[in-house]
Amino acid sequence: MEYNIYNVLPKRGRMSGFWRTMLRFKTAAIFIIIIILIISSAYLIRSCRDNNIGTYVNDRIDITPTQVTAMKEIGEWEFLSIDDEELVDTVRRGWFGKDELIRIYFGTVRLGFDMRKAPENWIRKDNDTLRVTLPAIGLLDEDFIDEARTQSFYESGRWTDKDRAALYRRAYTKMRSRCLTGENIKTAERNAETQFRKMLNSLGYEQISIKFEDKTRKDKK
Repeated sequence: MEYNIYNVLPKRGRMSGFWRTMLRFKTAAIFIIIIILIISSAYLIRSCRDNNIGTYVNDRIDITPTQVTAMKEIGEWEFLSIDDEELVDTVRRGWFGKDELIRIYFGTVRLGFDMRKAPENWIRKDNDTLRVTLPAIGLLDEDFIDEARTQSFYESGRWTDKDRAALYRRAYTKMRSRCLTGENIKTAERNAETQFRKMLNSLGYEQISIKFEDKTRKDKK
């Protein structure tokens, strides 16, 4: 029996052609996939560029009852201190001449307000603005003359405690009138607004409107 070698050996030519075809198909498939990926990526980038992505940050801060209570518990708050001295004299004339009494009074007038006397709804939010109504500026201490420092500059004759009390009242009136002026009140208000605004800024509030209670209207109530 004859064997034809050509019938036994594999047909290399045909097999090589098959694998070359498969390789070309595989390469083409990979190329198509790469093209699809590139097109898809380009589409996604364009979509992200065309569509604006907005981020909203809620930075609104609301005043809390605890903060309001803490601020009212500050109590008396001094914004201007004025040292003053007044020389006051009185003369009494008689048959045998005159008696004279001259005394020097020293005092410190303190201007400010008491947060415990803040009006109702003194602090509130109005959209993005924190609106504050502070108590009217006034004397923190009505007893502002330091009697321990009072000096008797000149004294002749006999004077009673009643006479000295009358001199004290005159000195008190003069010192109060000299220190409790519109200019000093405005200075105290500016200092109060500056300090209060700094305190509220430290708590995170930026838009702040501050005004003072109308003392004239309050006194009429």
